[in-house]
Amino acid sequence: MEHIGKIQAALAGKGLEALLLTDPISCRYATGFYFTDGAVAVTRDRAWLLTDSRYTEAAQGQVKTAEVIQFDVTRKLSDWVKEVLGAVPGPVGAEEDRLSHSGWTGWEETLGRSLTPAAEILHTLRAAKDQDEKESLIQAQRIAERALEDVLGWLRPGLTEREVAAELTYRMMRYGGEGNSFDPIVVTGPKTSMPHGVPGDLVIQAGDFVTMDFGTLKNGYCSDMTRTVVVGKATEEMKRVYAVVLEAQLAGIAAARAGVPGRAVDEAARKVIRDAGYGSFFGHGFGHSLGLEIHEAPNASPTCGTPLPAGAVISAEPGIYLPGRFGVRIEDVLFLDHAGAENITRAPKQLLEL
Repeated sequence: MEHIGKIQAALAGKGLEALLLTDPISCRYATGFYFTDGAVAVTRDRAWLLTDSRYTEAAQGQVKTAEVIQFDVTRKLSDWVKEVLGAVPGPVGAEEDRLSHSGWTGWEETLGRSLTPAAEILHTLRAAKDQDEKESLIQAQRIAERALEDVLGWLRPGLTEREVAAELTYRMMRYGGEGNSFDPIVVTGPKTSMPHGVPGDLVIQAGDFVTMDFGTLKNGYCSDMTRTVVVGKATEEMKRVYAVVLEAQLAGIAAARAGVPGRAVDEAARKVIRDAGYGSFFGHGFGHSLGLEIHEAPNASPTCGTPLPAGAVISAEPGIYLPGRFGVRIEDVLFLDHAGAENITRAPKQLLEL
């Protein structure tokens, strides 16, 4: 799954002759190949993947749209970059948000020219997922859902948060996941009021909420979902809060579509929570984009006034968190077009009392 052609098409619009990528995620987006040491150089009509002997054979077998070049101690990465980009007759861009100051100036010294900030090219392209990216996101989501189904049949009082997090991780790997897309959040009882609580040795008690926020990778693309369940019977207050969160999520989903500012989607959900009297207990945004990274742009948050593009993928994850008592979050993932939002999450989200 490569995007060299899209990058090349974007160069002219930015007045660039070439783009140098050094961040592993950006390199993977460009070529479809993940490696941790090297670079990708793209001109308007050619591309090169530069790496070392650890990755060369695999890259040569997988990468079709870029020439694979191996660097070593006798001919360093910087030597090769200078060779392929040194004679480019116009501006060369790089990702200013992915390079340190010393890295930026070092590459300018290598090339003997000033680099042009060009991170916006990758930001814009990655914000709108194509069909292949969407399919990878769906595959990752189905793996996570299968793991959740198993865990829901196993969850019981006496288990620790850490045990549940480990079981989710094991199940996702067993079913084809490539690793966690982020460290899983599994919290129980009063810790569910912490949106990013860390799994520990707290034991699940009968009547506790358990919040599980987790995901896996497929073809490098992330899944992300949250389900809050009750181990035992819910109180009337727990049911009421859960119902408000679900109503808020559905309102946000109904408002989500390409061309709508992210903050409008957030407000549709936030209004439900505010009108129910819990406005001060919802402190984060409605959702974030995800793809090769678990948090990407654009966002559906109060500060995002930019219209969401067609092909945007955003999470839908409102929550209510009552400090020291309990919290509820429900999270799905949406694929947006101008007609609305396609929810690619299939896991049930009615309140489960296990």
